[in-house]
Amino acid sequence: MSTPSSVSVVRRTERTTLTLLVGVFIIDYIDRVMIAVALPLIGAEFGLNKTTQGLVVSAFAIAYLIGQMPGGLLADRVGARPLLVISLVAWSVFTAATGFAPALVVLLVLRAAFGFAQALFPGAAFKALAERTTQEGRSRGAGLLLASNSVGAGLGPLLVAPLVVAAGWRHTFWIVAAAGLVVGLLLWRLLPPPLPRELTEPDARVTPVKVPVSKVLRNKLVVRCALMFACFNMLAYGMITWVPSYLVEAKGMSLVSAGISAAIPQLVSAAAVLLGGWLMSKYFDQRPRLLVVPALVVSAAVLVAMLLAESATLFTVLQTVAMFISGLASIGIVGLPLRVLPRDLVGTGMGLVNSGGQLAGVLAPLVMGWLADQFGFAAAFGFLAVSTLAAALISLSTRSTQLGLEAPASARERVS
Repeated sequence: MSTPSSVSVVRRTERTTLTLLVGVFIIDYIDRVMIAVALPLIGAEFGLNKTTQGLVVSAFAIAYLIGQMPGGLLADRVGARPLLVISLVAWSVFTAATGFAPALVVLLVLRAAFGFAQALFPGAAFKALAERTTQEGRSRGAGLLLASNSVGAGLGPLLVAPLVVAAGWRHTFWIVAAAGLVVGLLLWRLLPPPLPRELTEPDARVTPVKVPVSKVLRNKLVVRCALMFACFNMLAYGMITWVPSYLVEAKGMSLVSAGISAAIPQLVSAAAVLLGGWLMSKYFDQRPRLLVVPALVVSAAVLVAMLLAESATLFTVLQTVAMFISGLASIGIVGLPLRVLPRDLVGTGMGLVNSGGQLAGVLAPLVMGWLADQFGFAAAFGFLAVSTLAAALISLSTRSTQLGLEAPASARERVS
């Protein structure tokens, strides 16, 4: 039975953990999206076409994808706290090094190293969340973390575009890297210890049972969530990578104005993720596809209208609407495994799910860059409508009521 003191400890631990993780995720995404803001200048300096510019973004995404499973497995084995700090410090170092890149090959290597360093973070972050929140607070916490991604993606162009114009793209990478190192120090000093297991697991009186990692990796629900996240995340990565270039090159906007326009949909999307999390917990907890499927179908329809928009203003308005509606589905896709997996397997399970999401980071920049080179930006943005519909179709055929990781009945006896 909870005492007033234990309730106070839980609330303080949850609040501190979420504040720190949200802050780091915002820095994470600012670091990640500023390459897109600087891409027109980098492309001009190194003489790169759009396909090769997409490869610069995908170099990060390929390494980020490869690192997801090792990151999740390490989080379950060595613990969240050391891995969080190691990841943050390492990616800040590679961010700073990017500012020294003399040519394309070195830039690609540094972006790949940056991606692998960042890949260690998500599994450890969700592991830290599972160890430091109650079952009831976990979905709310996941919503805040996902919303912070959109906040970082929105703040990135707003902060980075003026810096790039004022100081140059190289100096901008050094400044953001310094901010990352400061946040890493705060995370190391302030992250509270994990809560006792009986406060974080719904069946605390049940003897813990080991479930093989291989069973998690083969679980149909976890795999389907990974596939959904892959299709769903095409939209985010595609917009982050190519909207600034599109607005500068096709609509004649300045880099700062393009950064502001690119930021608006991302910030609105953050509000949508929080709203979607509330709707999911209140009305769709056992039936997530009733929210996910309609949201994604409507979002795809708005994307079709967006790619036909002739003015920059209408394009931004429709992009904002599309990303808001799709944001309502985020928790229904990413939050489900986090809610149902035991905390000892959260790192591994979320590593697999996030691997799917980061496959989008590999494909979207390259595919859209090639489509823009061959057929124009309308075809590139049309690809996002198709991938969003694909996520809806996977959700439509996914049943979320059974995880299938139960222990044998003989192992679920009550502790006397």
